[in-house]
Amino acid sequence: MSRRARVLPGLSLSLGVTVLYLSLVVLLPLSALFLKTAELGWERFFGVITSGWVAAAVRFTLGASLVAALLNVVVGLLIAWVLGRYTFPFARVIDAVIDLPFALPTAVAGIALSTLYAESGLLGGWLSNLGFRYPWPAWRGFADGGGWREWPIEWTVYDRISLAPLGVVIAMAFVGLPFVVRTVQPVIEDLSRDVEEAAATLGAGRFQIFRAVVLPELAPALLTGFALALARGLGEYGSVIFISGNRPDTEIASQVIIKMIEVNETGTYADATAVAVLLLAASFALLLAINLLQRAAARAHAGRAAG
Repeated sequence: MSRRARVLPGLSLSLGVTVLYLSLVVLLPLSALFLKTAELGWERFFGVITSGWVAAAVRFTLGASLVAALLNVVVGLLIAWVLGRYTFPFARVIDAVIDLPFALPTAVAGIALSTLYAESGLLGGWLSNLGFRYPWPAWRGFADGGGWREWPIEWTVYDRISLAPLGVVIAMAFVGLPFVVRTVQPVIEDLSRDVEEAAATLGAGRFQIFRAVVLPELAPALLTGFALALARGLGEYGSVIFISGNRPDTEIASQVIIKMIEVNETGTYADATAVAVLLLAASFALLLAINLLQRAAARAHAGRAAG
């Protein structure tokens, strides 16, 4: 019997190329990062990542990324539903615009957003004239002698978007939205409407159909989109730097890394790698948690389907 011709090379060559490429692009850079961080020692490493400057930037980055990712889940689901379920004029144009953050340089996005939401900008000036205000939490720690009785979070009220936390959230939401839409939209397009119509025939309302029929099918895709948007927000720099400015209350972790490298007084290259390792560990932990939730949701959905 003659061997069947294959389009791609055999396992050995394909696996070798795969391992080589992943090693050069992923494993070696990460290994170099950890080796450079190891030069600090544990005491210096923990001293860097727990310093007030770094801790404040990491907390703000995590908080802003989380808010942006949650916002993208809600808005991204709506957009994906409209594009996947309805036919209307200019649908292809809107569908193409969704991918714009993928192709647009992040610096261009940052300049555009800062121009739009600045106090002298089109939307920023209009909202300022309307007296727009919003609160943002900040960690202040526990007061001496207060213990757990003192609330460690204080709220600051901002009257602007640019050079403020909301501007950072908008920038992160801008770059993260396509991840949610492109993850959820194919699932919506493949959903069968027969079960929805059957549930409606049995007297279920729209909210009941969405909660009991549609949402379980979309949950894994929503979690995936949320994780991707959150991870993108954690590592975003170009689109955020212009709208956040060089302010202590809007400084993200990526800015801290850049400052540590460029300004000798604020740290060293090894200190910067310590912050990078912290972000890498946070991203990995979040992605791992989301993957575990996805598997649990898939198992629960399979159990309901089998029952």
